[in-house]
Amino acid sequence: MGQGPYESAVVGAGHNGLAAAICLAKAGKSVVVYEASESVGGGARTEQLTIPGFLHDTCSAIHPMAAGSFFMKELALEQFGLEWVHPDTPLAHPLVGSRTAFLEKSLEQTASALGEDGNAWTRRFAPFVASSKTFFEHTLRSPLSIPSSPILMARFAPLALKSTNRLANSFKSDQARALFAGNAAHAGTPLSHLLTGAVGAALIVAAHTVGWPFPKGGAGNLTLALARYFESLGGTIQTGSQVTSLAELPSARATLMAITHGQVAALDDTGLPESFLRRLKRWRYGPGAFKVDWALDGPIPWEDPAVARAATVHVGGTLEEIAASELQPWSGRLSERPFVLLAQHTLFDRSRAPEGKHTAWGYCHVPNGWEGDATPAIEAQIERFAPGFQERILSRSSWGPKRLERWDGNLVGGDVNGGALTISQTLGPARWSLPGYRTPKAGLYLCSASTPPGGGVHGMAGFHGARCALRHTFGIRLS
Repeated sequence: MGQGPYESAVVGAGHNGLAAAICLAKAGKSVVVYEASESVGGGARTEQLTIPGFLHDTCSAIHPMAAGSFFMKELALEQFGLEWVHPDTPLAHPLVGSRTAFLEKSLEQTASALGEDGNAWTRRFAPFVASSKTFFEHTLRSPLSIPSSPILMARFAPLALKSTNRLANSFKSDQARALFAGNAAHAGTPLSHLLTGAVGAALIVAAHTVGWPFPKGGAGNLTLALARYFESLGGTIQTGSQVTSLAELPSARATLMAITHGQVAALDDTGLPESFLRRLKRWRYGPGAFKVDWALDGPIPWEDPAVARAATVHVGGTLEEIAASELQPWSGRLSERPFVLLAQHTLFDRSRAPEGKHTAWGYCHVPNGWEGDATPAIEAQIERFAPGFQERILSRSSWGPKRLERWDGNLVGGDVNGGALTISQTLGPARWSLPGYRTPKAGLYLCSASTPPGGGVHGMAGFHGARCALRHTFGIRLS
């Protein structure tokens, strides 16, 4: 590794590491970023995984939190090649019998389609949609921080402190219940657990305000734009630089670790007290992802053709089916009918596949580190709502948890969120014992998805970690 005279070093060139590096460089600090892979991007990269000419997002695929991140917005990444694609409809949730629930950009349009549940949908989400800037500023900070609008966040508290099952059952129709449950299931936690409703609500508010867009040409164009922005500030990125010990790094006043808590604990020579290392080692990871990418001979033949209005599709059926599916990984099993999160980018972005051909991206939750093959179960679930889907498959690429972790070390056991979304790790003892981004070692900071505000592509953990380093190491307090 280079031994340049850097004031700051960042380990990891995913969205959080790049965000931290940008924040430090904008404050006038010299920064070097070390990345183990040969390319930047972490969980937001794009590769030809099936057939040449078909572009697939290797991990993250749809980015509502990036669109809602005030840090990302301020960067104006369009000047560095980022182009957002906004589908006609953020989300479709098909049900058996050609019945589909749609999450539209318009709150009013969504509520109108939900019929008798329309008023309840509006009452639940309208306050946050009306104050979306304040809402995202708080939800993308630490949940332990003092809210800038206590009244608004007090209205949000019941969504975090009630289970999704209970919240969803306040709606009368299968469509409204399934729509809420599918959003909450992004948490990767059983829907009977607290906090899952908060995840669902945040994604719904995002849909009604900033949409659920994705980068044209692939998710890798988002992190590539971040890298270009950082390099325009004079920053240095060293790919192919695996860090196994902090002793390998050149001397820097501040070192920020954009790798998860367990990975930090596994490093040699961290200089951290044993008591702190034990707390890092106790960090619990959530279920893994099993992901499949498809090269298709045509668009997915949904039973309800209107599903093609949305780039994101929740394939899982009713609230009860989704709840049963999301419980299984926590019990060490794969659901026979897994809840599948699916993206059909090429309906809106023709740059990702040859003329007349299409791609699809989908994953389900499986036990952490699971070594089985969920491909048949995933494809059978899609076939339920899109008869003839399997006949259109030209090629597939299946990624289990172990393969995902080999590809990106931050995906420990296939966990794409940096840790399990539990009360203890979000609001309780596990979070209190690992406060914020500082460590007991002077100049060493944490800023991965294991730190607040957690998973999702938004860069905010890196942003907050860098601001912490600027304040405590360099004496710079930003407004």
